[in-house]
Amino acid sequence: MIITHQRGRGNKVHLLLDGEYTITTDINFWMDNYIIDGTDISEEEWENLVSGINYKKALNKCADFLSRREHSVKELKVKLMRTVDEESAQKAIDRYIEAGYLDDEHFCRSLVEYMINNKHCSLNHIKQECFKRGVARDIVERVLSDFEFDSVSVIVELLENKFKSKLLEDNGKNKVIAALQRKGFSYSDIKSAFYRLEDDEF
Repeated sequence: MIITHQRGRGNKVHLLLDGEYTITTDINFWMDNYIIDGTDISEEEWENLVSGINYKKALNKCADFLSRREHSVKELKVKLMRTVDEESAQKAIDRYIEAGYLDDEHFCRSLVEYMINNKHCSLNHIKQECFKRGVARDIVERVLSDFEFDSVSVIVELLENKFKSKLLEDNGKNKVIAALQRKGFSYSDIKSAFYRLEDDEF
């Protein structure tokens, strides 16, 4: 197989085998692994080159995704595998875990704090969100054990702020109750929150 390269836009480099485009890398990787145009390379040499390209791509993607927000290991791997193979994705993830930039417990703690303080979610909803993002049950339970969670107080705060105007609408109370239940709050906690706000029979 004869390898050649073409410069692309920016720092991209396109690699061709026997004159046909095959894969794209960046100028830094290519300069570190440069092969003279017209070189006849073996299948093994090509596979090693592609593996290196995909690993570098996975590392760059990790840096990009993690610069935007924290991720769990699972959701980051899912995103990486949209553009690279599983082996390259896992190698990049292992590298970031080793370097301390990827930690499910730290991610879980940040997510729980955000959902409690900013989203005012129910405990059940918080758990389901953590599980959905691939955080292990034992990590979720350990993190949640460090938080004091009063569902009734959370509901009261929502009633006094987010749902205040909706309560004034026709059939507003029933609509609010339904909305709170969709957020994962139990009927008994919702009932207690209304009792805390008013003395009328629920």
